Amino acid sequence: MFSTWPVSLSAPEPSIKPEQLTSTELVALCQQRLRPERLMFAELLCRYQSHVDKLLYHLAPDWPDRADLAQEVWIRVYRNMRRLNDPAKFKGWLGRITTNLFYDELRRRKRNRATLSLDAPLNLEDGTIDWDVPANAPGPVDAMMTQEFYDQLHRAIADLPEVFRTTIVLREIQGLSYEEIADMTEVSLGTVKSRIARARQRLQSDLQPYLGH
Repeated sequence: MFSTWPVSLSAPEPSIKPEQLTSTELVALCQQRLRPERLMFAELLCRYQSHVDKLLYHLAPDWPDRADLAQEVWIRVYRNMRRLNDPAKFKGWLGRITTNLFYDELRRRKRNRATLSLDAPLNLEDGTIDWDVPANAPGPVDAMMTQEFYDQLHRAIADLPEVFRTTIVLREIQGLSYEEIADMTEVSLGTVKSRIARARQRLQSDLQPYLGH
């Protein structure tokens, strides 16, 4: 991949400008040293800062200290860059660091707010319980087409009870599997599916004027 570069990458040539590199090449160079080279890391931060900010915005819209959390994310990235096995998977790895930091902070705050109990089983007519919502049509997050809809969707997500907001963000925005969300949030797989189903139902109800006739 780096066949056109000098054999040694431990100290990039001055002629190699960070902005000229692909993200994968940039990450790979940042991993060459015990600590990433300053200019290379600054370019990486510039490219992905908005991704971190967006994820934290959705996870914690009511937290006034999101900027502090974002700074801590990048400190963790800087310190642990060499632990990433595949530079091409940097964005997903960054998202996991951001999400894990959020949950670490959430646990420290030990919030005990009362929330709506939307985890009750879905009792069907035949007496069975179905935790899933059919996905034949695009969900509300997939239907974002206009700026007005984006704005309304952001507000609707922010208005969800905290446990449902974070779960739907991990699924629809971060793209984690049900199993990964269950492991991260320390709840059962059935609870994760229930929360996602109820969050989607609530979003669909709130966004009905924007979702068609």
